[in-house]
Amino acid sequence: MNLLPLHKRTFMLLLIAATIGFAAVLWEFIGAIFWGVALAILFSPLHRRLLARMPRRANLAALSTLLLCLVIAILPLALIGVSLVREASAIYERVDSGNLDAGAYLQQIMDALPAWITPWLERLHLGSMAELQDKLTSVAMQASKLAATKALGFGQNTFGFLVGFCVMLYLLFFLLRDGRSLAQRIRLAIPLQADHKAELASKFTTVIRATVKGNLAVAAAQGALGGLIFWILGIQGPVLWGVVMAFLSLLPAVGAGLIWAPVAIYFLASGAVVKGVALIAYGVLVIGLVDNVLRPVLVGKDTKMPDYIVLISTLGGMALFGLTGFVIGPVIAALFMAIWDMFTRMQLQDEERRRQQAQTGAGPAGRQPADEAPHDRQAGSP
Repeated sequence: MNLLPLHKRTFMLLLIAATIGFAAVLWEFIGAIFWGVALAILFSPLHRRLLARMPRRANLAALSTLLLCLVIAILPLALIGVSLVREASAIYERVDSGNLDAGAYLQQIMDALPAWITPWLERLHLGSMAELQDKLTSVAMQASKLAATKALGFGQNTFGFLVGFCVMLYLLFFLLRDGRSLAQRIRLAIPLQADHKAELASKFTTVIRATVKGNLAVAAAQGALGGLIFWILGIQGPVLWGVVMAFLSLLPAVGAGLIWAPVAIYFLASGAVVKGVALIAYGVLVIGLVDNVLRPVLVGKDTKMPDYIVLISTLGGMALFGLTGFVIGPVIAALFMAIWDMFTRMQLQDEERRRQQAQTGAGPAGRQPADEAPHDRQAGSP
């Protein structure tokens, strides 16, 4: 259908306006939509196997996949959550009753520090226990305000969270059932070459699977290993600290060390040298090895991105999008690199085509004399 230029421009404006309006309507549930898409991509191989066993029951195959997703993801989190609440309550009771005195632990660390560190601490106004406690009290107050704000926000947004969770499950069911046809329609609507669309779609799905599976596997491994060593060393709340290390391990290279390193320093300062050395060795050689070996294999190898790009994009994504950013950040980085690779190849192909035309004289200027020569000879012949 040929449209006049004015009609075509009007249609494009309407298309852009409708797209922006639809995005604004969905923005409130963008996190639920993203995780619905991510889980659909992650569980699509399982859904295909179930669908092969029941080819005429697409609804049942999608529902079975959804239930398996809930069992795999929700049940372990619920069990861990029960243990987490129990241990957090026990630690709070110890702090409230005075059995857990952070000031005494800090005093032991201050007394065990070597003399050459004292001038550096004095420059930071941390040379005495009173100054250190003032600093820690200030930090604790800020942290408590932030925690209270987040807790209040979570309590107020509980209904919104439940609605978003239901939206994610509802969307996940239909993406599992109709995802292939929907992806085909989206590919047909995108105004790009077929090979470019296929490459971008492949990169998107690969990065989603690699980041979700890889980061969650690393988080689970580091949290389990950290909780195990804390339980062996007799530290109270191993499940609590294991969960904290699992969340912090989403930050590559430094995550879990923010928990076990201060505990190891306290062991060394309090005279428990064996426990301190054992925890440092375990943290570096076992917990750190999981991050240094498993993450590049599961994330960097599949995404074909350098480790530093994975690190920076993960940190930037989490700073911009929150916890979901540990997936969104690498996805954006991967699409950025893929698009620029396509652009570079297109530029090289255009340059090679122009070079070949210049060498062979295949352009319009090179063909004109050859086309005109027979005509001239025919016109000049008797």
